[in-house]
Amino acid sequence: MKPTVHDIAERAGVSLATIDRVLNMRPGVHAATRARVEAAIAELGYVRDIAAANLAKGRNYSLVFILPGNDNSFMATLRAEVRAAAARAHLERTAIRVIEVPPFNAAALTEALEVARREKPSGVAFVATDSEDVAEAADRLAEDGIATVTLVSDLSGSRRDHYAGVDNAAAGRTAASLMGRFLSGRGGDVAVVAGSMLVRDHRERLEGFRSVIESEFPQLRLLPVLEGKDDPATVEALVGGALGNAALSGVYSLGAGNRGLIRALRARGDDRPLSVIAHELTENTANALREGVLDAVLNQDAGHEVRSAIRVLKARADGLPVIAAQERIRIDIFLRDNLP
Repeated sequence: MKPTVHDIAERAGVSLATIDRVLNMRPGVHAATRARVEAAIAELGYVRDIAAANLAKGRNYSLVFILPGNDNSFMATLRAEVRAAAARAHLERTAIRVIEVPPFNAAALTEALEVARREKPSGVAFVATDSEDVAEAADRLAEDGIATVTLVSDLSGSRRDHYAGVDNAAAGRTAASLMGRFLSGRGGDVAVVAGSMLVRDHRERLEGFRSVIESEFPQLRLLPVLEGKDDPATVEALVGGALGNAALSGVYSLGAGNRGLIRALRARGDDRPLSVIAHELTENTANALREGVLDAVLNQDAGHEVRSAIRVLKARADGLPVIAAQERIRIDIFLRDNLP
């Protein structure tokens, strides 16, 4: 059963009127009381349903989602979640259009942002490639009063309104802690497979991973990053080459292309202990966990990210603030033992 405002009031020990003031960011609530209510919202997992209010106001929202057009499983899931939201958009008085661009292509993303700007939508959500041109295009949207949300990967130095994604530095630190514990004091080399260092989420995961390895597990040595462009065939070839290193103790795949990673691991011809951590729970990574090919998978909820982006874009279009606790995207850790 979904939590209600009554549940929040009971958990926080306040009146329904106070809950209403906090949810709508009205004045007259003490800071400590507001913090207690927001904590209750976070603990209960309450998500405000603004569809009825939008219907009552007769407000329509035109939203544009700009997404990478590659075939990696996570991005396919993200696109499916956006299209599912578009299919039910009439219930929330939204019109959602999807523009697909080549992955890691700053020029194509910049052009798509300009196309969206000329359409004058209520808001734009996009998976960012971190470049000056993209940041400037996002700033032009802001100058035109168009709300922007970055999805999955954030954009440095831009005026975007909100980032809907996990704390990627924390994800990298978590992966390093798991790797060190899985290896139980053993030394050796660790291969890191990324999509591209052009995207901020991959850089932040690498930085978080490196910081923990260097400070807590100095017996491990990070090898130069392998950039697989999230392409399964490229990743398979890169990982296959890395597996020839006799000192290899672990592999951290911080991007996509996991089908290639898994194929390379299944094809390796020795039984040396090897700890492998990847990102994003899909059918392929879940099966690899069950087989013991992967040791852990860090996951982010693509559906939550899409719903969060839509809520934020609507709120910004209405001039309303965002409730941080409601939009926080958590990191899930899956092992073979806790697969859904």
